[in-house]
Amino acid sequence: MAALEWFAHKPLGGGIFWIQERFYESGNRANIWLVRGSQRDVVIDAGLGLRSLPDYLRDAGLLASAEGAGPRPLLAVATHVHFDHSGGLQHFEEVAVHSAEAAALLQGDNYEAVTWLSDREVARPPRPGWSARQFRVPPVRPSRLLHEGDVINLGDRQLTVMHMPGHSRGSICLHDKDRKILFSGDVVYDGSMIDWLPYSRISDYVASCQRLMELVDRGLVEKVLPGHFNIFGAERLYRLASNYISQAGVCHKISTCAMRSIASIALRVANSRITS
Repeated sequence: MAALEWFAHKPLGGGIFWIQERFYESGNRANIWLVRGSQRDVVIDAGLGLRSLPDYLRDAGLLASAEGAGPRPLLAVATHVHFDHSGGLQHFEEVAVHSAEAAALLQGDNYEAVTWLSDREVARPPRPGWSARQFRVPPVRPSRLLHEGDVINLGDRQLTVMHMPGHSRGSICLHDKDRKILFSGDVVYDGSMIDWLPYSRISDYVASCQRLMELVDRGLVEKVLPGHFNIFGAERLYRLASNYISQAGVCHKISTCAMRSIASIALRVANSRITS
């Protein structure tokens, strides 16, 4: 299957494109965002990597040329290293990830990447003989390590890195302050926040949600482009963050601890099969 078949995109205006993997029919299917700037383009998250996303961007005509030259530099930024967001990083020459998860990406650590893919989630295999049992996130050497407060300069727009751990230890949001847009990854989306995976931490998640609420209180976010599901606004962002904080009590912590233990065992067994 060609990359042009595997992906589909929707222009949102303002140099932003919403890209998805058409045949990955799962709640884990991540949103991929292309943000075009005057000097550099950025892809935020990269999907599974079963087909080449850079090939799709080129073949679909989404990579505009710089003045009198070839395409502008293209940087892939992972909001975190979970498999549904990081598998496609292998196809990019320039890759950025938060420093807390750089080692996991470099080592191809599929336990930290929580790799969990089944054949029934892939409606059309990307090539003959493909099996989900063979899938893993390959090692990728990041070309840039991100930290809190770093700015990714696209020329006519800047994206500020906000380290928001909780879902994972290296989770980030990217904030376009001028346009009041937040690319939130899996820190927050319009669904239940997952805090029971390896390297999830409830206390970190609470602190991150407090930061999200502060962004709304200060009028710094009007639109959220999340890692999964649909786009939403500031009011919904505030409600999702505040609801998480209100529910993060003792009972939640106990049940989450049990779920994390089960998930950890299942992931170690699954990934031992992949590598054996």
